Amino acid sequence: MEQTETRKRIFSAVQPSGNLTLGNYLGALKNWADLQDEFECIYCVADLHAITVRQEPAELRKKSLDTLALYLASGIDPQKATFFLQSHVPEHTQLSWVLGCNTMFGELSRMTQFKDKSQKHADNINAGLFTYPVLMAADILLYQADLVPVGSDQKQHIELARDIAQRFNGAYSPTFTVPEAYILKSSARIMSLAEPERKMSKSDPNVNASIFMLDKKDDIIRKFKRAVTDSEARVAADPTRPGIYNLVNIYSCLTGKTSEETEREFEGKGYGDFKVAVGEVCADALSGLQAEFARLTKDKGYLDGILREGTEKASYIARKTVSKVYRKVGFYQGK
Repeated sequence: MEQTETRKRIFSAVQPSGNLTLGNYLGALKNWADLQDEFECIYCVADLHAITVRQEPAELRKKSLDTLALYLASGIDPQKATFFLQSHVPEHTQLSWVLGCNTMFGELSRMTQFKDKSQKHADNINAGLFTYPVLMAADILLYQADLVPVGSDQKQHIELARDIAQRFNGAYSPTFTVPEAYILKSSARIMSLAEPERKMSKSDPNVNASIFMLDKKDDIIRKFKRAVTDSEARVAADPTRPGIYNLVNIYSCLTGKTSEETEREFEGKGYGDFKVAVGEVCADALSGLQAEFARLTKDKGYLDGILREGTEKASYIARKTVSKVYRKVGFYQGK
């Protein structure tokens, strides 16, 4: 599987820990489906990254397949994109060690997500939590990715991957494609329903703060009814009013209407009506995806087949990169 001359290569991954949210769908998966015709897309389920936080083994195995099924149910075509589990391609960890030896301690200590996760998991501040940005760089550089679709909160990781690639290329001659962040203009930043100043998160302990992709309709509407807004009771895309601004953004993303059209539609109506309307369109938007997910998860053989084929494609690229890296750093590989 050689990289085509006409299409740039995209790499992206999602951890299988927790339940994927509406934010993951609108900010990532829905957009990934739109990329597959324009780019050569490589998508992985980042199960190695998941264990920086303690996981229940059986649940991690189930979540890994469920995440793959959600990719597919979101419209990503296995005939157009490559899918695999990160742990199925050992070159990820092989390259991570070499890159770790080309990453500065100070660079890792400045990573904001390490600080955040250390606070959330103070009883398990492990070395993997500190070094996982190196593995993330290995994920990207292994496939000579040109572009990495990320939210603005992930740009720091792409900058580190770029720094590592440039440092290695400078020391050992050009080896890695230096990746660029690909921030989609249409990518939605969906915020918490309980704390709209913060991004919606699948790890939020408050289940009412997040809409999960597999939530039932009644739960979706109930959560939107409880969403934090303000006392002004006027539907408007006003960034200074983060609660209602977030709901307008969600409604606009799901209906395809502009924020101005949404404001006009609900002019003179209160928050109660609007919250129910957002819940209804969200439940409708997710219903087809949920039905397809249910169908896919009943066919484990089909999912395993996609993983086998995807692993073979990914491994071909990964082996070539690691072989080149090993040769350049001086590892004897024999005849």
